[in-house]
Amino acid sequence: MSRQDHGWTTAWATAPQRPGAGFAPNWSAEGFAGHTIRQTVRLSVGADTLRVRLSNRYGTGPLRVAGLTIAAAAGGVIKPDTLQELTAGGKPAFTVPAGADLATDAAQFPVDALESVTVSLYLAEPSGPATYHAQALATTYRAAGDHRADADDTAFTEASQSFYYLGGIEVAAAPGGEADGIVVLGDSLIDGTGSSPDTDQRFPDLLAHRFATVGRPRPVLNLGIGGNRVTVDSAWLGDRATARFQHDVLAQPGVGTVVILAGINDLAISEIAQTSPFPVLAPYIEVSAAQVIAGHREMIQRARGAGLRVVGATLLPMRGSAFSTPRSEAKRDAVNTWIRESGEYDAVVDLALALGDALDPAHDSGDGLHLNDTGYRAMADAVELAAL
Repeated sequence: MSRQDHGWTTAWATAPQRPGAGFAPNWSAEGFAGHTIRQTVRLSVGADTLRVRLSNRYGTGPLRVAGLTIAAAAGGVIKPDTLQELTAGGKPAFTVPAGADLATDAAQFPVDALESVTVSLYLAEPSGPATYHAQALATTYRAAGDHRADADDTAFTEASQSFYYLGGIEVAAAPGGEADGIVVLGDSLIDGTGSSPDTDQRFPDLLAHRFATVGRPRPVLNLGIGGNRVTVDSAWLGDRATARFQHDVLAQPGVGTVVILAGINDLAISEIAQTSPFPVLAPYIEVSAAQVIAGHREMIQRARGAGLRVVGATLLPMRGSAFSTPRSEAKRDAVNTWIRESGEYDAVVDLALALGDALDPAHDSGDGLHLNDTGYRAMADAVELAAL
């Protein structure tokens, strides 16, 4: 897949991660064997034709798909009259090679902007550890056996809050249309930590809703990973932003803009190691403001080289959280000053200014760092759409 994959626009995406324990119990390490996985996502734009992109990026062997269906979502079930089987290379059973993504054949499937679809994936053979996205903030269901065509959810007796193998959903682009998709790259504040599960109240979701409300739906893609850093790789928190930039940003078809909100974890994770080490956050590597800025500069240059508009977002307040120390606050101020004043970004979205020196209690999910639904709405409302 690439931005040069003409005729397609990504309408929904998530950032694939290595199998691991993550922040909550999930099925990635054990994988699947004789299971149907049912996952529901909301598209930010509509179309008449779509295809599903599966990711086996971190698989150690081929992913053998026994069957795949898509249907319009209706709560925890599907609308049976919309159910369609998807194929790849004209075949209902197909293989995604290790280390690769694969898009299905095009399917006629009318869908409106902000409409949800349900993808049901049947894996008859053992999959091995699964490429996944740890923090979906959406419920994924699992059933024993082949239940791709089930209209109800009776067989789906197990649930998880992660996505598995689902990398994106692409829609047919209008002939001659501009590449107006927006990738939002970052960490848990993009991933949506603190928002209500199964309600699409993450910052990118609410930004997509604003575009739809003014009559111009645009693809807004959430490529956040909870705990992710600009400069540090982590087995559980994802490859560093500069390393995953090619796959998660530049390879998305139909994208014209990238918004970067990243760096708070680089500056502050090493601070928590002094008081309350949390293994999932390892490694605890000291990172300077200059190193974060260098990472931003690298992403700016690579985005511009691919013809993308690049928008920088200032780092949100963390005062009152476990991340806040005199050193981390000073580093955050230095990064935000550079974002605002360097002129290196095409535009700046000053979310730090909009949300204040510390989170308003009405916006705080409870930890002084992550927002609740109201806070993410305030964050989205603070964006001047013209800047994008």
